[in-house]
Amino acid sequence: MRKNRLSELLKADKPSIGTHVHSPWPTVMELVGLTGMYDYVEYVSEYAPYDLHTFENLARAIELYDMSSMIKVEQEPRSHLASRAIGAGIQNVLFADVRNVSDARECVNAVRAETPKTGGQHGASMRRNMGFGMAGGLPEFVDAMEDVVIAVMIEKAPAVENLEAILAVGGLDMVQFGPGDFSMSIGHPGEYGNERVKEAEKFVIETSLKMGVAPRAEISAPDQARRYLDMGVKHFCIGTDVSILMDWFRANGEEMRRVLEGA
Repeated sequence: MRKNRLSELLKADKPSIGTHVHSPWPTVMELVGLTGMYDYVEYVSEYAPYDLHTFENLARAIELYDMSSMIKVEQEPRSHLASRAIGAGIQNVLFADVRNVSDARECVNAVRAETPKTGGQHGASMRRNMGFGMAGGLPEFVDAMEDVVIAVMIEKAPAVENLEAILAVGGLDMVQFGPGDFSMSIGHPGEYGNERVKEAEKFVIETSLKMGVAPRAEISAPDQARRYLDMGVKHFCIGTDVSILMDWFRANGEEMRRVLEGA
């Protein structure tokens, strides 16, 4: 089985760096890999166009480099998408819209193998990650499903309220706070500086560390990492391809307008 770099770093309690990609073009994954700077790439399928072929092609591109892969899947159909993405070769899953213990258990069950010991619902398959059936149902398959990093978004008010119970569900490896959805769920959309939003993020990070689940921070620039490092965060996902492009288009478009106006 191919090693899972993110899982290895988590188990060794070492920091990790990922980046977000919305584009389904596999070449973008290769561009990330060519830098040699990232431990994994997160394909943000919750916001992006894709089909099932996309998952396999992105996984193939990432496998050319010493990094692992993650997919962010939306609320529905989370179990189906997680199973198909893992089967395609995407190694780790970030589940959006978790609200309670039942949601968290569904996420874990979608990933872990269906054995008496692991208690999941992921059955043997003839998919790409298992050599199209060569290792399906074998101990290697069970081990591979245990190796998948299961991350969950804590981004709704009920999820913050139920946080300790959610984190007590066995099998969760990583937590990401989502200020956008949280601010909406408390009636203050877009107010990321709101005290309740800031307090919730701090609570999520501190509680996750206390309960042995790794918190991750999403940032857009390295200078934003310090305050999270000071809180004990070791895992970061930096930048998003669409935001990077938008910033470039805006800044250089505005500059060219000024150049033309002054010509």
